[in-house]
Amino acid sequence: MTETPSVPPFIESNEREYRDSGVPSTVAIAGHPLHPLLVTFPIAFLTGAFGADLGYWLTHDPFWARAALWLIGGGFVAGLVAAFTGMLDFLRIDRVKKHNAGWIHMFGNVAAMVLTLVNWILRWHDIEGAVLPTGLTLSLIVASLLGITGWYGAELVYRHKVAVIGYSNRHEP
Repeated sequence: MTETPSVPPFIESNEREYRDSGVPSTVAIAGHPLHPLLVTFPIAFLTGAFGADLGYWLTHDPFWARAALWLIGGGFVAGLVAAFTGMLDFLRIDRVKKHNAGWIHMFGNVAAMVLTLVNWILRWHDIEGAVLPTGLTLSLIVASLLGITGWYGAELVYRHKVAVIGYSNRHEP
């Protein structure tokens, strides 16, 4: 029996990975991986957009609709930057592609970005009219997806030791 839980597809434990020093990110400054730093912005903006949509739904104050539009736009732009760094690690580190967590994290975030772009476009010329119910629904789905993909991103970092300051070979799964 391993010391770490294994409940596929949610948790895939590999005792060797868990115990090694980890695989460093391929996109880092002074050994500090950039992707985990950059994802905080789209997560904050896009979950904040859901909160702003709720604010509009409850108050019908146009401020909340405008705030959501700006948060969605900022979340999309910040998400593109975070996605670029994450995709570079996905393509260059074999250990990421070996696990369901890597694939779910990547496809879930791509889906969140596509839905965010759709949400942003729908609101561009009808800021208030697009909030209920479509914008609110899309914001809820995106925030939920980010919660799920965040879980799998954490699985990659904490369980599989990907994009950490370590000395393992990135081409050894």
